[in-house]
Amino acid sequence: MAESKQFDLVVIGGGPGGYVAAIRAAQLGMTVACVEMRSTLGGTCLNVGCIPSKALLQSSEKYEDASLHFAEHGIEVGKLKLNLKAMMARKSGVLANLATGIDYLFKKNKVTRFVGMGIIKGPNTVDVKGKTTETLQAKNILIATGSEVMPLPGVDVDEKTIVSSTGALELDKVPDHLVVIGGGYIGLELGSVWRRLGSKVTVVEYLDRIVPNMDKEIGTQFHKILKAQGMDFKLGMKVVSAKKSKSGVTLELEPAAGGKKEKLDADVVLLSIGRRAYTQGLGLENVGLVVDKRGCVEVNDHLQTAVPSIYAIGDVIKGPMLAHKAEEEGVAVAEHLAGQAGHVNYDVIPAVVYTWPEVGTVGKTEEELKEAGIPYVVGKFPFMANSRARAMGDTDGMVKILACQTTDRVLGAHILGPDAGTLIAEVASVMEFGGSAEDIARTCHAHPTLNEAVKEAALAVDSRAIHM
Repeated sequence: MAESKQFDLVVIGGGPGGYVAAIRAAQLGMTVACVEMRSTLGGTCLNVGCIPSKALLQSSEKYEDASLHFAEHGIEVGKLKLNLKAMMARKSGVLANLATGIDYLFKKNKVTRFVGMGIIKGPNTVDVKGKTTETLQAKNILIATGSEVMPLPGVDVDEKTIVSSTGALELDKVPDHLVVIGGGYIGLELGSVWRRLGSKVTVVEYLDRIVPNMDKEIGTQFHKILKAQGMDFKLGMKVVSAKKSKSGVTLELEPAAGGKKEKLDADVVLLSIGRRAYTQGLGLENVGLVVDKRGCVEVNDHLQTAVPSIYAIGDVIKGPMLAHKAEEEGVAVAEHLAGQAGHVNYDVIPAVVYTWPEVGTVGKTEEELKEAGIPYVVGKFPFMANSRARAMGDTDGMVKILACQTTDRVLGAHILGPDAGTLIAEVASVMEFGGSAEDIARTCHAHPTLNEAVKEAALAVDSRAIHM
């Protein structure tokens, strides 16, 4: 066994939460180590999640534009041909460049990197099991191991014909029929990629609506748009079994409420029913830490576990499983350890679905406000009435702002439309400072921009939208 090594902080996990926490702690003068199983940093998000899916979404969107929309712009092309191998190579290049960038940041900030499985042996001890075993001593330990795909009984993932999101990013040909199990963000994004490239896509969702945590009005419009684009949906259905054959996969479905079973044939099945915390094998039992049924660790307001020297962030604790949420928590832990006031406002964490149109959302939904009995006012503005959206030819969707009826403070915003993921940031900033719909309405927005739809929705809160 190698000689013990001493650090102020040992981070287990090199994903967005872990590597950001490591860098921030190093900036604050701590000696920091980061333990990561993969040979590349960036975690699920960079290697097999957020980034590769966005690269393919971008490429597939360009392909569909060339196929369906170039002509209306006066651009004539010859016979269109898909080079899937080149598209995948571009995606891999994006990942490699970003991973190299994180390596550089670790070196720049003097973060020591270890490749292997991090196992907690005590309140201040972590073993790194790689080719050999190294023991690290730490004043504090941060668990940032992320999450893994949620399994479904009767559906065995082989990453060939029944795939997780990882396998869906590596298919070597366009399936004739892709069935997506789960109507959440990941399934809809990857379903959009392969639909654009030529697949028939069917989404099977257990509940009676897709993206169930989304504002219902926005979710209903979103569903209609995806359906108009060619995506099929089987709502209120559950998958009982999946049988593989040489020709593909046969799924057995039955109504969630009970009823007659039916079969559905597919070339490829994508299992995308959610994720669960990756905490098995970390040695939590060695320090007396327990997890809930989703594998999550309990923490206090400072993201500290029941063991004072051990902290946890990201997907291994409660809250939305989002990379940017993990990053904010990682910074908060580092700053808390340095004696500063770490800050995470869980009421203002944006979420984005990167289909086209995109969906960006932050704060409360109408349903949540009604349930809480909070009086509110709604302001809406359609992209159909926005001049930039008209010029772009992207007029689907709307901006919806929810403001407190008595104070006008913005409580939530939901945007379905072009670049919604970027547009939502303006509202998140206003909410972070406790701002009102009037603050947005009184802010001068450049013309012609998509952002004007946000201003108009804010004006609509007071029934004074100009362009509608």
